[in-house]
Amino acid sequence: MIRISQIKLPVEHDGLALLQAAARELKTSSDKIENLTIQKKSIDARKKPISYVYTVDVKLKGEEKLLKKLHNRNVARVEKKRYQFPEPGSEKLEHRPVIVGTGPAGLFCGLMLARAGYRPILLERGEAARKRKETVDRFWNGGALAPNSNVQFGEGGAGTFSDGKLNTLVKDPAGRGRLVLQTFVQAGAPEEILYWNKPHLGTDVLISVVEHIRKEIESLGGEVRFGTQLTDIDIRDGRVRGVYTKCNDVPEQEAAYLETEVLVLAIGHSARDTFAMLKDRAVPMERKAFAVGVRIEHPQDMINVSQYGEGYPKALPTAAYKVTRKVSGDRGVYSFCMCPGGYVVNASSEEGGLAVNGMSYQARDSRNANSAMIVTVRPEDFGGDDLLSGVEFQRRLERAAYQAGGGKVPVQLLGDFRQHTVSTALGEVEPCMKGAWTFGDVRGIFPAQLSAALEEGIEGSEHLIPGFARADAVLSGVESRTSSPVRILRGENQESTVQGLYPCGEGAGYAGGITSAAMDGVKTAEAIAGRYCRNLATS
Repeated sequence: MIRISQIKLPVEHDGLALLQAAARELKTSSDKIENLTIQKKSIDARKKPISYVYTVDVKLKGEEKLLKKLHNRNVARVEKKRYQFPEPGSEKLEHRPVIVGTGPAGLFCGLMLARAGYRPILLERGEAARKRKETVDRFWNGGALAPNSNVQFGEGGAGTFSDGKLNTLVKDPAGRGRLVLQTFVQAGAPEEILYWNKPHLGTDVLISVVEHIRKEIESLGGEVRFGTQLTDIDIRDGRVRGVYTKCNDVPEQEAAYLETEVLVLAIGHSARDTFAMLKDRAVPMERKAFAVGVRIEHPQDMINVSQYGEGYPKALPTAAYKVTRKVSGDRGVYSFCMCPGGYVVNASSEEGGLAVNGMSYQARDSRNANSAMIVTVRPEDFGGDDLLSGVEFQRRLERAAYQAGGGKVPVQLLGDFRQHTVSTALGEVEPCMKGAWTFGDVRGIFPAQLSAALEEGIEGSEHLIPGFARADAVLSGVESRTSSPVRILRGENQESTVQGLYPCGEGAGYAGGITSAAMDGVKTAEAIAGRYCRNLATS
């Protein structure tokens, strides 16, 4: 197989043009190329006219002979490396593995174990994806918050109601990332996610994708129990023996007990009650830094012009951005989870608290761009030395946000944020928001040093994106669930010092997005399968 990189083509082109360009790089005719596969596609907007840049793999006869004659640094021979799941181990497994959480980490851990014959049981406190969407829509339209099925909890995890970014900076020599993307495509995602430089899946697509993955798990003998919440872990002699659960639909029902020697905690970053239970059970954890801030909205066309230039080709995808600034107090302020053509959403999961997030549909066609502008907070910012002081810090901000908006998402224009004044009217930017909003004191949500850092970071981004610090940019808060406030400690074998306990994914502190969480789920499944016999999980 021959790989060709740095093939540049105009925005308006067809598949034949790519084939012909590959042939030119090889100094051969296009009819000699037997197969062409796109490996990577990106946009080069640094010079005009804007172009697409491709890396492709091609197959043709006489490759060795051609390469000996060809002197082109953009052409090289490659060997395809396929992902390999480990052979089963030898330790006896008396009971089926239990996985808590059906976000990307839990789903992919469950999928890989199911494919290998382990028949895992997945526990999810929230609802199945389609029913969950109905519950979330009702909440956004004025209904009551469902504490166990919302933007944070339910099938697919928090990433289901997000921009669905699939790019990751995790090094991947084993090919887990490619496996994750291929699985998404098999589940109905568009094939372009395999090669776009910054792929994404909108909420409307993600819902059907996670359903498809769950059905494959079930078809292979696995089981997914919705509305089932982990309440306690039976730990004896330093080993997991079982779990206690409750049915959220029948709160008065007695706790059920499920025996297992293997428990995967893929609980997500918002499972605060589970963190408290783990603390009570002396499961090793530590506090960790995270970031908090606001959502900022701008007209999407303004962002398109800043990234592509005036008169940009309308065939280009909706433009994204990334900004980062070092500010006073040795803090970093940066954009996070940027949503081109997206919506700000009420992402609350606790009564009396309010959190926001960003979301896009696959089309990314709303009138606004939004992203979180967040500032790093460290354990010394939380106050006290309690293991869960980061959780309490998040809660304080969320309660303040709830009070600032009277239960609605509080909104403040950037110009008024600067002046410490509650806004009374919008400018040209009108919020694109899921959930009710109202004008409120967004700045007052934060301690003074954090609000000052946010202001400085946003102001400092103006020279990167003209108009970024415009006075009528819309701020909303609070963005508090950027990552887990704790890390559940584990060793190189993915296991806690509590034997049989496998912390996994973003909530455990080992991932930072859909793809990296899914990859961590795959890695955890590998550790379990490489240790235990697959055909002994009979009960």
